Amino acid sequence: MRNLANELHNFLGKTVTVEGWVNSRRDHGGLIFIDLRDHTGIIQLVITPETEDSFKLAESVRDEYVLKATGTMRERSPELINPNIPTGKIELVVQELTLLNKSEPLPVNTHDDGEKSSEELRLKYRYLDLRRPSMQNILKRRSEFYRFIRNYMYDHDFTEITTPILANSSPEGARDFLVPSRLHPGKFYALPQAPQQFKQLLMVGGVDKYFQIAPCFRDEDPRADRLYGDFYQLDCEMAFTEDGETVRQEIEPLFISLATKFAHKKLVINSEPAKKFIPKDSTIPRIPYDFAMDTYGTDKPDLRYGMELINLTDVFKNTDFKVFKQPCVKALCVKNGASLTRREIDEFTEKARKLGAGGLAYILYTDEGAKSPILKFMSEQEINDVTKLANAKKGDAVFFGADERDKVNKVLGELRIAFADHFKLKNPDEVAYTWITDFPFYEWDDKNNKLDFGHNPFSMPKGGLQALQETDAKDIKADQYDMVMNGYEVCSGAVRNYNPEIMYKAFNILGYNNEYVEARFSGMLNAFKFGAPPHAGCAPGLDRIFMVLEGVDNIRDIVAFPKNGSGVDLMMDSPSAVDQSQLDELNLAIIPEED
Repeated sequence: MRNLANELHNFLGKTVTVEGWVNSRRDHGGLIFIDLRDHTGIIQLVITPETEDSFKLAESVRDEYVLKATGTMRERSPELINPNIPTGKIELVVQELTLLNKSEPLPVNTHDDGEKSSEELRLKYRYLDLRRPSMQNILKRRSEFYRFIRNYMYDHDFTEITTPILANSSPEGARDFLVPSRLHPGKFYALPQAPQQFKQLLMVGGVDKYFQIAPCFRDEDPRADRLYGDFYQLDCEMAFTEDGETVRQEIEPLFISLATKFAHKKLVINSEPAKKFIPKDSTIPRIPYDFAMDTYGTDKPDLRYGMELINLTDVFKNTDFKVFKQPCVKALCVKNGASLTRREIDEFTEKARKLGAGGLAYILYTDEGAKSPILKFMSEQEINDVTKLANAKKGDAVFFGADERDKVNKVLGELRIAFADHFKLKNPDEVAYTWITDFPFYEWDDKNNKLDFGHNPFSMPKGGLQALQETDAKDIKADQYDMVMNGYEVCSGAVRNYNPEIMYKAFNILGYNNEYVEARFSGMLNAFKFGAPPHAGCAPGLDRIFMVLEGVDNIRDIVAFPKNGSGVDLMMDSPSAVDQSQLDELNLAIIPEED
């Protein structure tokens, strides 16, 4: 039988066969003990000199050798019980030991105890790193995670449908991975950044509620919370749906259940301003984008803690303090912030400078009263107003930002996160969800110095065609919504643009003519001419959600075979060069880089 570590207690006095890797070996002269490990756990083998061949073999085995052992299961002597493992009260007295395979000395640690190997080594030898019990547990938990999600979707009458991997290039906001076509020289497929167009076409095709656990491909720079290359999302869409709230009400019970039933965490909203956006039939706020940016400095606010941005612009509108003579003045009140050392304040100041601020003004509320280098430049009324609006108490600190509104929001938003990290305000046993709604339909692209879609061109502008015709482009809102979880964006969704006239107009505003739209999206446009129903959906990012639920800091630790921080698969040595014959067959040539 297999080594089912938690069930072997049922086989006391019986003959059992187990297989696995040598976790450790101890030679006590007359007896040899081997801890044999498989994916379920560890069982102790006892080999005696009476089993001559087995004892001789046991003398030669090393860690990670693969063995098969047959023997009798018995209880351990009381003084030999190991309370740290499930099988600590039993052991297998071996009659026959068989070597299935040897192992060279390992380049990485396959145990969770001891010194952890570097990430580069762990990724190069990932097949060995996966032997660690914590990695085995992650793989099992991820399987349970997928099963939990699929059961919810089936129970809510969604139909699981797969969509193509070889698709057309689409402006989803990131670079495509292109695949050259051998049969059509000079043309390319693209790996889908998301199944966006296909799921909308399924709605046209008469599917009522669709989902799939979809692989998505984006050529984006990796981060600690973003994998390079490929990731998975729960892609779903609902026909005859004209508003985002219908989708939110359909999908948010899944989010709640994942946090409370799957991960056994507590749902919280610890930011008071957010609570006014909780509808009566939900526990999750719907916060407008503009409010989120003004209150938290980000559209991904972590609501496990407060520390909201405080608008002090009116307080300093007539100030004599030159530093605060700016279009926008805001502040953060950091509870217990007066305990910060001079060095720590300097570190936060340097962070503010790197984000574009000129510095970081502050007031410390100490036992001796308010202290700050800037107090001498402020009037008594201004000091009192700041203290009152910030609700600052003894022991607190108030940090200021003064500049253009967007810059102030960005700087203080990042500092809010940094202060929360410093003062350990992010409880890993808590989950705070919020929907962010009413995103800008268009945004200014500083990099390319032009107006562009805020997210993608497939969202419906609020107000439809009339809004595009009569509203200034910068003021148009998209019927779009993101789910934020503990400061991470984990889901994006929208009511879709299913009307060709609206799609043409949305692109026309950006300077694209109808012919461009037809060339890029002919499949969708043609389909929409044949009675497309209104539809909406969303796509939760499963890797990121699972990372948060499992309390893991690095997203690469919850994936079986991730690439490193440079997008390289160290184990398989990819990306790699290909043979010239393959390039010739695809009509491709490599252009050497210039020196």
